[in-house]
Amino acid sequence: MVNAWIAQTESGSSMPAWLWILIGIVVGAPLGALALRMLVGMTIGTAKSEAKNIVETAELKAKSEKQERELELEKELRARRDELDKEVDDSRKELREAERRLDKRESQFDKRESALEREQSKIDETRSKLDSRETKLNESQKEIEQTLEQQKEKLLAISGMNADEAKTLVLERIEEECRHDAAKIVRKVGEETEAEAHEKATEILVHAVQRFATEVTADSTVRSVQIPSDDMKGRIIGREGRNIRAIEKATGADIIVDDTPGVIVVSCFDKIRQAIAVQSLNKLIKDGRMHPTRIEEVVEKVRDEIGQQVIKAGKEAAIEVNLRGLHPKVSEAMGKLHYRTSFGQNVLRHSIEVAFFSQIIADQLGLDGTIARRAGYLHDIGKSMDHEQEGGHPAIGMAFAKQHGEKEPILNVIGGHHADIPSTSFYTPIVMAADAISSARPGARRESMERYIQRLTELQDIALAENGVQEAYAIQAGREVRVMVDANKITDDEAYLVADRIAKRVSTEMTFPGEIRVTVLRETRAIEIAR
Repeated sequence: MVNAWIAQTESGSSMPAWLWILIGIVVGAPLGALALRMLVGMTIGTAKSEAKNIVETAELKAKSEKQERELELEKELRARRDELDKEVDDSRKELREAERRLDKRESQFDKRESALEREQSKIDETRSKLDSRETKLNESQKEIEQTLEQQKEKLLAISGMNADEAKTLVLERIEEECRHDAAKIVRKVGEETEAEAHEKATEILVHAVQRFATEVTADSTVRSVQIPSDDMKGRIIGREGRNIRAIEKATGADIIVDDTPGVIVVSCFDKIRQAIAVQSLNKLIKDGRMHPTRIEEVVEKVRDEIGQQVIKAGKEAAIEVNLRGLHPKVSEAMGKLHYRTSFGQNVLRHSIEVAFFSQIIADQLGLDGTIARRAGYLHDIGKSMDHEQEGGHPAIGMAFAKQHGEKEPILNVIGGHHADIPSTSFYTPIVMAADAISSARPGARRESMERYIQRLTELQDIALAENGVQEAYAIQAGREVRVMVDANKITDDEAYLVADRIAKRVSTEMTFPGEIRVTVLRETRAIEIAR
């Protein structure tokens, strides 16, 4: 229609265009509405049909899902019901087992209660018997006491003694028996302890001695000066004795010029002054010039040389012992010990030996070997100055070492290595043992004949002073004393007590290197004559 209208308009029709438009609208509107209604109707029908289909499908699906869910729920309920049934069965089994155990325990309790009742009955019966026996015992005790009192009165009447005298006699017998038993116990314990301690100590000391090797003997300080001829004695004496007085004044030593050919003796308690005098005389004799001025020059020069030798000896000894941190004064004092001897043993070499022995023993005992070595090296430092100060060398050395920075336990070792003060550490007895080893080894020390005889006499006198001793002999160069006792007064067990008392007196009253063995001999002789 529109196309027709457009064609007519183009063809030049006289009808206006708007009229044609209006006619088209009027005619087309109903048709369009009709077409739209038909289209909408069709669409709605289709939509309803589809919606119906969707609803039916959804209903079917929901129904299917509902059935499936119901099946699943039924399966879950069935499984849960089975689990619950199983749990209930297990619980019932546990309950039955618990009931069974309770029944069994109740039965055991019943049996135990019956047993306890029987035991209680026995206890009551036993207690009754004990009470009855106690009553009888009390009665018997009273009867015994009465009988003893009667016997005591009869014994006192027969013996003619009063109660105190009889009591004293009984106590004396008991004391004698106890002493005899104590001697047996002391003997047994002493043998066991001594064997064990001797074995361990021997092992440690032998190991220490084997590990340390040194010279068997040490050089002693020179005491005499060789001269080329007896004419030199006159030159040493000088006009009116001026030369010898100058030497003695400068050195502080005594010069002894006697009839001994080829020898001049130098005597001085201070070994350093003695060494200065000896070296000065050697130089003066070699030089040939002998007058007071020259003597003073030589002595002064030798004194400086000896001083340097003392310092050098101290430093070398400290290096040999591997000690650090020694005060210079301490090192110098140790160097002076090079010129000091004890029973012919050089004290500085002795101190070095004691240092090494102490370290070895301390190492074997699990202690600090460095401390033991330092303590052993310094233990005799007081001997370098004991001729200048009052007191023993342990106390002097302890004060000197403390003044120059030494600390415990070194100080206790220096002051207590001769038991002058109590030991406060294990290092003091270690150094005491090492000191004894160094002093007692063969060839370490020499002893004068007078001192040797005096020591043997003291040893025998101590042994003879003991009750029951008949004879005593010091043997083995004073290393052992053999004691003969009266067999009628001393028993075998008491012989050990006699030996112990003699050994303690020897240790307390005598000074000796090493150890002294005390051997007590008891002999019983039975003699009969056949005729």
